[in-house]
Amino acid sequence: MSRGLGLFSGGLDSILAALTLRRQGVEVWGVTFVTPFFGAEKARKASILLDIPIVVRDIGPVHLEMVKKPRYGYGKNMNPCIDCHAMMFRLAGEIMRERGFDFLFSGEVLGQRPMSQNLSSLRAVANASGVGEYILRPLSARLLSVTPMEENGLVDRERLFDIQGRTRRRQEELARKWGVSEYPSPGGGCLLTETGFSNRLRDLLEYSGDATVEDVELLKVGRQFRLSPLVRLVVGRNQSNNEEIKKFVRPEDYLIQAAEFPGPLGLLRGQPGDKDMEMAAALVAGYGKGRDRDEVLMAIRRDEDYRTLAVAPASREEMKNRLIV
Repeated sequence: MSRGLGLFSGGLDSILAALTLRRQGVEVWGVTFVTPFFGAEKARKASILLDIPIVVRDIGPVHLEMVKKPRYGYGKNMNPCIDCHAMMFRLAGEIMRERGFDFLFSGEVLGQRPMSQNLSSLRAVANASGVGEYILRPLSARLLSVTPMEENGLVDRERLFDIQGRTRRRQEELARKWGVSEYPSPGGGCLLTETGFSNRLRDLLEYSGDATVEDVELLKVGRQFRLSPLVRLVVGRNQSNNEEIKKFVRPEDYLIQAAEFPGPLGLLRGQPGDKDMEMAAALVAGYGKGRDRDEVLMAIRRDEDYRTLAVAPASREEMKNRLIV
């Protein structure tokens, strides 16, 4: 029995790719990678439902370094899909060798994504991965060149598919035929494809080339502001956000909150001057209960230090102009 290790997101295409091979006797496993931009929740659920074993690996730091400087550039937003797929195949190739799998596979469909799944992009992924000769794409295999796995009889090419294009009609037909009733809707799995998050990330990387995974995780919380090249502010939207923000506090960060009543929490990071501090306090005040007051007393904490600062709450126009959206 041949053994295949697939890039497994838990989406319909990756599910069908795995089932296509399993139905012809291949032992299939999935590998799911976790980064700040996507997780393993869908893959874990599909793994249980369909009895497909998966390996889960956190590749956050190495993936972030690739995102900073992708060889093939970005898509519409901050999504370096070609570089990302190549990296995942390369890392999957290491697991393939460690665990004795015969080949790799994925649910990629020719032409489904015009920029990252056209013929030249699929070839670029294979070449850049360093394991191109081991990659099989079962859903479009009969439209692509014959692979060594097919030539050597590890899989039967006639029982693979020739699916292409953006419509998912044939995949949905296969799902019904094979009794696959639970699968997520397409898209929405990667934060790098979302405009708002991409704008936040682009701003972070422009001013902080040494940004870490923790810095990226903070982008997911609250409202984000750029006060100057050296200063960034995060303001909680609700109590849950306030609690999340506290998890990211470093000794050199400032925490800003109204001194006289509950309200949003601000985390000020960087090298703020007096004007930055006043603006940060005003922005936090602008989202609080005292937004209509002429002046609000704000509490400012840094490690063990504490002081107060009276500021006029920022106007809606000021908040809008500095908000990263």
